[in-house]
Amino acid sequence: MDEGNTALTIGAALWSVAVGMELTIRITMVGIVPGNRRPTTAMAWLLAIFFLPVVGLLLYLLFANIKLSRRRIERQSNVNASILEATQHLSGEKWAPDAPDWVLSAVELNRSLGALPLQAGNAVEFITGYSESLDEMRWEIDRARHYVHVQFYIIGEDEEYVGPILEALERAVQRGVKVRVLFDHLGSLRVRGYFGLVRRMSDAGIKWRRMLPLAPFQRRWRRPDLRNHRKIVVVDGQVAFTGSQNLIEPGYKRASAHKIGREWVELMVKIHGPLVTSLDVVFATDWSQESDGDLLHDLAVVEEAMNEAPDVGEDIGQVVPSGPGFEAENNLRLFNTLMYSATERLSITSPYFVPDDSLLYAITTAAQRGVAVELFVCEKGDQALVQHAQQSYYEALLRAGVRIYRYKAPAVLHSKCMVVDDEVVVMGSSNMDMRSFSLNLEITLMLLGSDLVNELMKVQDGYRANSTELTLEQWSTRTPVSRWIDNVARLSATLQ
Repeated sequence: MDEGNTALTIGAALWSVAVGMELTIRITMVGIVPGNRRPTTAMAWLLAIFFLPVVGLLLYLLFANIKLSRRRIERQSNVNASILEATQHLSGEKWAPDAPDWVLSAVELNRSLGALPLQAGNAVEFITGYSESLDEMRWEIDRARHYVHVQFYIIGEDEEYVGPILEALERAVQRGVKVRVLFDHLGSLRVRGYFGLVRRMSDAGIKWRRMLPLAPFQRRWRRPDLRNHRKIVVVDGQVAFTGSQNLIEPGYKRASAHKIGREWVELMVKIHGPLVTSLDVVFATDWSQESDGDLLHDLAVVEEAMNEAPDVGEDIGQVVPSGPGFEAENNLRLFNTLMYSATERLSITSPYFVPDDSLLYAITTAAQRGVAVELFVCEKGDQALVQHAQQSYYEALLRAGVRIYRYKAPAVLHSKCMVVDDEVVVMGSSNMDMRSFSLNLEITLMLLGSDLVNELMKVQDGYRANSTELTLEQWSTRTPVSRWIDNVARLSATLQ
């Protein structure tokens, strides 16, 4: 009996300790989690900690910090200061004197947050064909005389699509051209053939670096799902490409996608003119973050490059970098500003539309005050959890008057762009979801003028022609189970 009583006493004591520890975790984290965090995000974390205190705490410690290392943030701040000093005389009014005040206000916002100036004298060309954009890149790489900078979230080798690009880079190295390649570590590591790809680049003399590598033994550790999602190609500082497309074949080397005929639909832009320098500065910053070599010394000639770059066209634009290396969510603030400024129309394309409260209010408020708002999304996305989270917002959007067009499956409408009135085009790598706002390093291009608006509207007309419109009546017939799944996915999406 004595042994039994002792065991019960020990068990009761351990139970009391466990209960006390869980209670302590709950009470302590109530005062910690909400600090500098969205209320919805804080509530999601607190719910996880309330139901599973120990597991929730461990996940919080692993994933809750959305910022990069102090070294990276300081380097980004130094770059911004250098750019602002070198280009302080370049104002929005100088290049776009006839633009509405709200456009100039957005330009100033971008300048304040991302440092890069508005620039005129560009020639911008939208490219919608998957193979066409790769062919254009390859053609420009084969003309390179000095250097080629390549940066993609995902790079995956294959014979038909990416193989010719790699061959062009190899030829460039043989001509004495400096070739530098950046790719996201986890984004590319999961693609079949990764080790053969890096071995091929090394053998060819191509300098390559992993972006945001997970290397804990080298003291390079951070939240593991922080990613560099940018897509940039610059050749000789004369021509550049950016947009939504990764350097991989259109089925992303996924057997499941090939089986059902799924391909990714992309939007890229080819640029000649001063904007090329801005994109090159972003690449140089990212390269210097991952390399012992420092391309940032070239910032000393940024002023000269931006001032003396010849005008090759009439297009005006501004490059907007964003990500956890910046203090603010540059892309989200720009999107919100433009949505609240719209008076006639908003036409938005985003494969992953999981807005925070501020963006949801901006888009629904625009519709409620009479702006014609349309949203292009995938009928069936490639990421089930994100798809369900996205669907949880449809009812609120439809009730506010937003017209939702679902691009027909099995294709993935992966382009990311927005038209605001007849004044502004926004496109690039950034989705309209909380991951792109807080966790991903993104690149966005804001372009001004009705000519470019009309060009992008033609692209979106093509999306509309291959989409079916979703009505509130149709969406209201969903089963309770479908609603439950969507809502659970929505809750998980806020754990940023």
